[in-house]
Amino acid sequence: MDSSSEASEISDSEIDDFEDKCYLNLQNKKYIVENENGTYRCPFCVGKKRQEYQYKDLLQHATAIGASNRSGKVKAYHRAVVKFLKKDLAGPDGSSLQLMVIENGPTKPKQYEQFVWPWMGILVNVPTEWKNGRQVGESGTRLKEQLSRFNPLKVIPLWNFRGHTGNAIVDFSKDWSGFIDAMSFETYFEAEHHGKKDWYDSKAHAADIYGWIARAEDYESVGPISDHLRKNGDLKTIEELEKEESRKTEKLVANLANQIEVKNKHLQELECKYNETTMSLDKMMEEKDTLHQAYNEEIQKMQRLARDHSRKVFEENEKLRSELDFKRKELDERCKQLDQLVAQTDIEKQRLDDEKQKNALKNSSLHLATLEQKKADENVLRLVEEQKREKEAALQKILHLERQLDAKQKLELEIQQLKGKLQVMKHMGGEEDSGVKKKIEELTDELNEKMEEMDGLEDLNSTLVIKERMSNDELQQARSALINGLKDLKDLKEEIGIKRMGELDSKPFQIACKRKFSKEDPDCKAAELCSLWQDELKNPEWHPFKIMNVDGKDKEVIKDDEKLQNLKEELAHPEAMENFKAEAMRAKYLVSVWLLRGSIMPS
Repeated sequence: MDSSSEASEISDSEIDDFEDKCYLNLQNKKYIVENENGTYRCPFCVGKKRQEYQYKDLLQHATAIGASNRSGKVKAYHRAVVKFLKKDLAGPDGSSLQLMVIENGPTKPKQYEQFVWPWMGILVNVPTEWKNGRQVGESGTRLKEQLSRFNPLKVIPLWNFRGHTGNAIVDFSKDWSGFIDAMSFETYFEAEHHGKKDWYDSKAHAADIYGWIARAEDYESVGPISDHLRKNGDLKTIEELEKEESRKTEKLVANLANQIEVKNKHLQELECKYNETTMSLDKMMEEKDTLHQAYNEEIQKMQRLARDHSRKVFEENEKLRSELDFKRKELDERCKQLDQLVAQTDIEKQRLDDEKQKNALKNSSLHLATLEQKKADENVLRLVEEQKREKEAALQKILHLERQLDAKQKLELEIQQLKGKLQVMKHMGGEEDSGVKKKIEELTDELNEKMEEMDGLEDLNSTLVIKERMSNDELQQARSALINGLKDLKDLKEEIGIKRMGELDSKPFQIACKRKFSKEDPDCKAAELCSLWQDELKNPEWHPFKIMNVDGKDKEVIKDDEKLQNLKEELAHPEAMENFKAEAMRAKYLVSVWLLRGSIMPS
C-alpha cells in the first residue's frame, strides 16, 4: 500500500463505509487476492516479504489486523478482505472458521497423566474490545453455542479489574462421556493448529481462539486460569478415577448383597410365621365345624323329644274327649227312657220328675265340663303353638348367630392374612419403590376397613347374644309352665278345668278395695278377701241359696245370708256387692257340679 493512502486517515464512524467500498473493489478484481499457484496474498500489505498464504492463514491475518489498534483505513482494508474471503471465496477443502467436531477420535491419554477433575477445558485468545472504559468480549452463552458439538455444561469467561481477560473455562460433565467430549474438544483445536502447543510455541498468535483440556501444568501455573482451576477442581489420573469408581461400585454391590440377604432371611421368617398362623386357623375352623355339628344334633334331639311329648298330650286329650262324649250320650239315652216311662202314681211321678231334674242337672254339668275341656284343649293347643313359634324364633336367632360367628371368624382369617401380606410387602420393597409403597397403602386401607367391620360385627354379636339369652330364658319359663300344666292335666284326668271354674273372679274385689282402701294396698286387700271367700265357697255346709217360683218356674236365688250382709256392709257399694253375689252364685254352682260329678264319675 502506498504512503499517500496511509497518510490520509479516516474516523471510526467512516470505517464501515470505507470497508464496503474496498469490498466492492475486491469483487471487481481491482485488488488481486489469489495467486497463480493457488495461494493467497494480502493486497494491502505489499511491503511484506510473505505474499503466499494458505486460505485459513490469510483469513487469520486479516481478522487479527482488523481487530487490532491500527489506523482506521488499515482496519477497514483488512475487514474487507475477511468479508471477501468468507462470502466470495472458500478454502481449498470448503471449510470455514466456525468450530465443529472433527471426524478423528480423541487421542488416548497417558495412564499416569493428571487432569483437572471435574473435566474442564481452557479457552484463550477470546476476542475482546475496549468499550466504556473496560475490556468486553463474547458472553459464555455465545461461546457455549459455538462449542455445542462438544456438549459443554457451561462456559465461564474469566474477568479481572480491567474487564474480560480473553480467557474462559469450559465445564464438562463428571462422567466418562464428559471426558470423551473434553478430549474431542482438545483434538479439534490441535487439528486446527490452535492447541496448547501452538499457543505456547508461536510468538505471533492468530486472531482465532485456542483451546485444550486442563492438566496439572495448568492447575499449578499462575494466573486467573489456575486460580479458577484450583478453586473448583482437583488433580487426578485416569487410573485413580477408575480405581475410585471401581471401589465405589464394589462397596455398593456389597451393601446391596447384604441387604438382599437380610431381607430374604426376614422374608423366610415371615413365611414361617404365616404358615404357622394358617395351620392354627385351619385347626380352629375344624374344631368349630365339629362343635357346630354336635350342636345341630343336640337341637334335633330336643325337637324330636318335644314333638313326641306334644303328640302324647294330644292323644290323652282326645281320649278324655271321647269319654266325655260317651257319658253325655248315656245321659241322653237315660233321659229318653225316663220320658217314655209313665208314672202310675203321683209319688212315682214326683220321683220321676226329681230324677229328670237330677238328670238335667247332671247333663248340664257334663255340658259345662265339656265346654271347659274344650277351652282347656284350646289353651293347650295355643301354648303348644306359642312354644313352637318361640322355638322357631329361637332357632332362627341361633342360625343368625351362627352366620354372624362364621362371618366373624372369616373376617378374622382375612385380617390375619392381610397382616401377613402387609408384613411381606413391607420387607419386599425399599424406601424408593413407589409401586410397593402404593401396594402397602392399599393393603393398609383394606386392613383398616376389615378391622372396622370386625368391631361392628362384635357389637352386633354381643347384642344378639344378650337377646338370645333373654329369649332362651323366656322359652325355658314357658316350657316349664307348659310341662307343669300338662302334668296337672294328666293328674286331673277327668277333672280338667272343673275346679278352676269354681274359683271366684278377683276383679269385683279389686274394684271395691280400690274404692274403699285407696290409701292402703288395695291389691293385697283384694287378694286376702278373695282367698277368704274362696274358702267359704268350698265349705259344703254353707248354702246361701233358696228355691223360689218366679213366673211359674222354680229358680234358685241367693237368700239373705248373714255373711253376705257383713261383706256388703264392709265393702259399702251396692254394684260391687251385686257383682260379688253373681260371681259367688256361679262359683257355688260350679262347686256343686264338681261335687256331683265326682260322685257319679270314676276317679
